[in-house]
Amino acid sequence: MLKVGLTGGIAAGKSVVGEMLARRGAHVLQADEIAHNLMQPGQPVYEAVVREFGPGILDAGGRIDRQKLAAEAFGGPGRAARIHELNRIVHPAVIRHQERWMEELGRRDPHSLAVIEAALIVEAGVAERFDKIILVTCRTEQRAQRLASRLNIELAAAEREVARRMAAQLPDSDKAKVATFVVDNSGTLQATELQVEQIMRELRKSL
Repeated sequence: MLKVGLTGGIAAGKSVVGEMLARRGAHVLQADEIAHNLMQPGQPVYEAVVREFGPGILDAGGRIDRQKLAAEAFGGPGRAARIHELNRIVHPAVIRHQERWMEELGRRDPHSLAVIEAALIVEAGVAERFDKIILVTCRTEQRAQRLASRLNIELAAAEREVARRMAAQLPDSDKAKVATFVVDNSGTLQATELQVEQIMRELRKSL
């Protein structure tokens, strides 16, 4: 089995590239989806996050409001960022889930291509767990435009959110030093597809 890490900053297009890889036969697991499930009421991660950040991050139904949690974790005017506290709670549990998933997949299909889509592979210090790393990147202004469209918010608000998130992550130039492949997602979907197809050809050689 080949283990591949798929990473990139906010709104760079990781999920788009992940879908392209999946259509070509890769098995793709999203770290965000794992974290979302682990932060459901009753889960140990949920309890730890609420203890750390307080009941103010909960919605009326007692669930973690991801926007409120992000506001606390990434900070803002007059509030220090606390992303390291959040990552300290969530990352170990997410990584354990990823490892179990890859182990199970490897037992079922020893020649499979396992892709973990996660924004903080390099920052979390787990890049060495993967055989290959794919970095997805695009221009900063595109990130804001895409985020505004995704969340249905004003462009100015999206620009602030992108700046806040990117300040808490390593720049793409640093991640590119670790990456095996870099996908430039600044152009058309067709251009991205061509890059993904070439990467899949290279990955299949390693299976």
